[in-house]
Amino acid sequence: MYTRLIIGLLSIAFAGLIISTPGCSDSTSSGGLPETVSYNFHIRPLMSDRCFACHGPDKNKVKAGLRLDIPELAFAELKESKGKFAIVPGKPEESELVKRISSADPAYQMPSPESHLPLLTENEIELVKKWIKQGAKFEKLWSFIPPKKAPLPKVKNDEWPKKDLDLFVVKKMEEKGLKPNEGADKERLLKRVALDLTGLPPSLDFMDRFMADESENAYEKVVEELINTPAYGERMAVHWLDVGRYSDSYGYQDDNIRTQWPWRDWVIHAFNNNLPYDKFLTWQLAGDMLPDADKEKILATGFLRNHKYTEEGGVIDEEYRVEYILDKTKTFSKGILGLTVECAQCHDHKYDPISQKDYFRMFAFFNNTPEVGYEGDISVSKPAKAPRLEITTADLDGVLSFIRQLEKDTMMVSVMDELDTLRKTYVLNRGQYDSPTDEVKAQPLSEVMGFDTTAYPRNRLGLAKWTVDKSNPLTARVFVNQVWQMIFGQGIVKTAGDFGMQGDLPSHPELLDWLAVDFMENGWDIKYLVKQIVTSATYIQSSSVSKENLAIDPDNIYLSHGPRFRLPAEFVKDLILASSGLLVNKIGGPSVKAYQPDGLWEAATSGRGVLATYQQDHGEDLYRRGMYTFIKLTLPPPALMIFDGSNRDQCEVKRPQTNTPLQALVMMNDPTMLEASRVLAEKLVEEQSGSEDKITKAFRLIVCRVPKESEKDLLNSYFSEQLGIYKSQAIDPSEVLNVGEYPHLEVEKSEAAALANVIQLIYNMEESITKT
Repeated sequence: MYTRLIIGLLSIAFAGLIISTPGCSDSTSSGGLPETVSYNFHIRPLMSDRCFACHGPDKNKVKAGLRLDIPELAFAELKESKGKFAIVPGKPEESELVKRISSADPAYQMPSPESHLPLLTENEIELVKKWIKQGAKFEKLWSFIPPKKAPLPKVKNDEWPKKDLDLFVVKKMEEKGLKPNEGADKERLLKRVALDLTGLPPSLDFMDRFMADESENAYEKVVEELINTPAYGERMAVHWLDVGRYSDSYGYQDDNIRTQWPWRDWVIHAFNNNLPYDKFLTWQLAGDMLPDADKEKILATGFLRNHKYTEEGGVIDEEYRVEYILDKTKTFSKGILGLTVECAQCHDHKYDPISQKDYFRMFAFFNNTPEVGYEGDISVSKPAKAPRLEITTADLDGVLSFIRQLEKDTMMVSVMDELDTLRKTYVLNRGQYDSPTDEVKAQPLSEVMGFDTTAYPRNRLGLAKWTVDKSNPLTARVFVNQVWQMIFGQGIVKTAGDFGMQGDLPSHPELLDWLAVDFMENGWDIKYLVKQIVTSATYIQSSSVSKENLAIDPDNIYLSHGPRFRLPAEFVKDLILASSGLLVNKIGGPSVKAYQPDGLWEAATSGRGVLATYQQDHGEDLYRRGMYTFIKLTLPPPALMIFDGSNRDQCEVKRPQTNTPLQALVMMNDPTMLEASRVLAEKLVEEQSGSEDKITKAFRLIVCRVPKESEKDLLNSYFSEQLGIYKSQAIDPSEVLNVGEYPHLEVEKSEAAALANVIQLIYNMEESITKT
């Protein structure tokens, strides 16, 4: 029996990891063609995949003098075939493009065999023909067109929507033959929204209050309470720490310690204070350049200084200085604009209309900082690189009161500053630091939006103003999409970091634009945006899936059921700590070193610096939230990485979701999980209640609902068997209980060990660490 239950535990653990990852569907069906063929949504994706490598924006790679990304050139007479034209609007039969993509002759067909690109299907060929027949109308890239609020759509199912955004969702469902789900039951809905808004499970008291509240606005009251708890800022900050590549060390070979954590405290504070997103960005990009700049705004610019730094002797100063500016440019473009601008560092972008000159014009905004590539003596590591902001204990009583504590009376944080004189910027041949060519001036991407130099200075403050201008087509769209992704597991644009030609098209373009405009119209209010989403009928749906909907939309792109995916890495740990009563709810402060296998740091170190060996923390520091775990860039925390945590090596806007046996093994063997099981068991044994009540309470704390009778029977049977084993001394209960540093309670050991095993099994249920 014992062996079978262990096998069952393994099965449950592994089953908990089999969680589908949302995918993307084709923009056109495999059958008929759309009534009106769109260049943006039908033709451009085909050309970007099959044509632009040789006939796209990279002028250095253009073959036969043909470019298909610019209408004037696409319609022009072919340079190598006089009297012939690639595209003749209205006349597909005369268009050389159609002849080539339809040909079976390897010497004539396109894409050519040498390109190793797949040929167009019959359906795709017919799509191109129809587009040309309808006039071959080119359009600006959809994401470069400023969003507009489309009229709210008329729908058949007009009783289901709760928010305006629901109308766009149900309209798409009706077009696809889908039906929305019924609402989730109150227990599962509460767990879902608590995890989404705080990253923590609801307490028993919270569950009881919500279940007893029969008022019409009971759920709205829950949302309001959760979004105004300090844990909300921590939950929202985790994503931005990925974007801002926050870490506690410098990276590279020596990888010594640095003190950027006060910037993390600021991010939490900004979210909790609901700092509008336009200010949130402006302060991080150019807080030091604002007329009313104070230490808080300057601290915010640490966002641009979180990249890696070398402390190795013998490096070339200018090479690494340029590397740091390249990182800033990539972080800004990917994290805020949602574009793969870094592709143009060495050559013109092969797919998007971004030249190498455009890239270095962007680079120029960040090139005027006084930071250097290598600072100081190799034997002396500094916890912050110049330019630095000094934070004193006196500052904690003033504008920096949100910082929890200082490690010393005075701390330094790396921030931004400007040189007194303008440093010249050059296009670097092949992106090499020592190969300057043409001089350029600071200017954002003109294809995205013009840059009025009479309104915007050519510096980071001008860049920030350009970024948050309501006419900028990307900024609001990109952030709204990131928030949607945080809540539903997948953005309306699946490629959250690529809104360019190679990125996925939005599944609900009108909804994305409506949300972006609504967000800006409401003062870039982040809490307003989040509340809009989590109080919608789309969000509160049950996550169960009907066979009919599953057959039509297996990846839930069209949102016919509620979100269902495993918790992010930090929140897996948070759920374990919170449900067991171990969690120390302190906001902010220095990072902590929790339990970790021996020898990992020592095996990946140069041997220099305070991080050469791992010195585990003790006491309360062991039970801080996952987001405060110390991140060493050369060897990030293994338990977090196994659950797809970001290694913070560079800007990341979407984490992968993998399923591996290591994840199940962490849930079964990680010291934090085993300690939590032991501590919760000892607390429950101390209570004056029956074993069934103890197990039911543990189940509610972890899974956040009352167990079914069948679940109770299984768990109670397992408990009885385990209790018999320990009481018979077949196994010493100390083998289960002697784990972790948290003080033991004086309780009966056999009962505590048996209950700890039951709790461990509950933690390993698929539902426990999954948002259902």
